[in-house]
Amino acid sequence: MHQTNFLVREPLLDPKQRVVGYELCWQRQGDAPSTPAALEALVAFVAGQMVDGDDNWLLRDKTLFLEAVPAMLSTDALHQLPPERTVLSIKTSELAQPDTLTAVQALRAGGVGVLLREADLTRIGARLPTIASYVEVRFSGADVGSQARAYAALKQSTVAMVARPVSNWADFDACAALGLNAFVGKLHLTPRPSSDSKGMNPAQTIIMQLMQMVRQNADLPQLEAVLKRDATLSYKLLRFINSAGFGAGREIQSLKQALTLLGYTPLYRWLTLLLATASTSGYSPVLLETAVVRGRLAELLALGALGKSEAENVFVAGMFSLLDRLLGIAMEEVLANIQLSDDVVAALLTRSGKYGPYLALAEACELNSDLVASLAASLKLSPEDVNKAHLSALAWAQNVAA
Repeated sequence: MHQTNFLVREPLLDPKQRVVGYELCWQRQGDAPSTPAALEALVAFVAGQMVDGDDNWLLRDKTLFLEAVPAMLSTDALHQLPPERTVLSIKTSELAQPDTLTAVQALRAGGVGVLLREADLTRIGARLPTIASYVEVRFSGADVGSQARAYAALKQSTVAMVARPVSNWADFDACAALGLNAFVGKLHLTPRPSSDSKGMNPAQTIIMQLMQMVRQNADLPQLEAVLKRDATLSYKLLRFINSAGFGAGREIQSLKQALTLLGYTPLYRWLTLLLATASTSGYSPVLLETAVVRGRLAELLALGALGKSEAENVFVAGMFSLLDRLLGIAMEEVLANIQLSDDVVAALLTRSGKYGPYLALAEACELNSDLVASLAASLKLSPEDVNKAHLSALAWAQNVAA
């Protein structure tokens, strides 16, 4: 199928700020509603990319939310998705049609999730759990008391509540206190106000030092000496090497062996991931996952045109592009602490240079930005290229998290 639309994702957070799912939709042109054919195509495309040849769900424990209209509720592609990880969102008014209600109840009986939008919570009765597994509530930070009363009855049922729009962290905290999950739009890109001290912790300082040494091609004994100063880092490196199968059947037990096997470019990439996860101040699981997806997506987008080793630099640029928010310090300070190539710096500061456009495109996919199509066209990437890379990056990020 020839694609003309671009995929956009929005994270769903639980009250502890963990990413529990994503809503995937085609980017809308103006206010045009999605056609049944377009929504069916989305389901088929997602099923083709997110379920591998052995029927494994590549998003592990994440749930996908997909928009639905009555005409596509029986699409064959739905059967390829794992029902317990699939939620179709549908307007409550559509259930007035008996055929639609029957189709929705059949999906629920088969284990597929259903999210009701635009529901009148006061009028939904005891049958709600047979129809829906989620109900979307329009959250406003204004009258939390009356909202809490409206939600009280639902909290006794099996139906989960999802809030939208949640435009600031105070509203998110109010939702969390009420036990609601929340779609957070762009909110996760806004650092949480934090009372903790800003700046780099000791682990991050050592990781930065190691990255600097790798950039300068320091010899292995020097790298080994720095790694030995941090037992946790050494442990993580050995665990990574052994889990990634570099040892080809034998356990790697020495740092020297690990460094020799890994090589400089993969080591640098691993340290980049580690630097982001070593954050303690503004640490937010959704920000970290976004950084990993962005880095990987930018890398995959650049792979065809720039080749493997250059694309690995694009990955670093993607990861670093959120480092200021993860570490709670200004980007200038991040750059003052580590020497990066001119191309990476240009990408980070102005989205320019050789790598900048790939980073800008990866970012635009997070924000439903109008720039996606023009950036993709300028890089000679088709919507299908971008969408495949997007879902692949999303799946890859789950493995990193694991």
